[in-house]
Amino acid sequence: MGLFDKFKKKEPEPIETHNLGGCIITKSLYEGTSKLKWMFREEGVNPSDNGWKAIGDTDTEEYINTPGNNMVVDFDRLVEIEPSVLAIYDMPVGTDLEFDSQRRVFIDSNNGKEYR
Repeated sequence: MGLFDKFKKKEPEPIETHNLGGCIITKSLYEGTSKLKWMFREEGVNPSDNGWKAIGDTDTEEYINTPGNNMVVDFDRLVEIEPSVLAIYDMPVGTDLEFDSQRRVFIDSNNGKEYR
């Protein structure tokens, strides 16, 4: 081991969650042209659908309502985009959250409670 080996940049360990079901995210989140802003949970339409929906900070209502701008992905993919979503995964159907990316906290849209 060289003197400077401890300063070499290491690749982050991948986060492995597995079997958390599918969710719907906007294409802009998937492509990285927007950052996570909203998360809400509805009843899943089938056993593999966990009900989570994720919307980016630049997504307009018109954008969201265009079918080609929404994608079904494994929840693991959303974790790769924003690891903080693991903290809210078990929240119930009806959850409506805003994500504060500066503070890395979710804020309940109904009561203002914060989740990290």
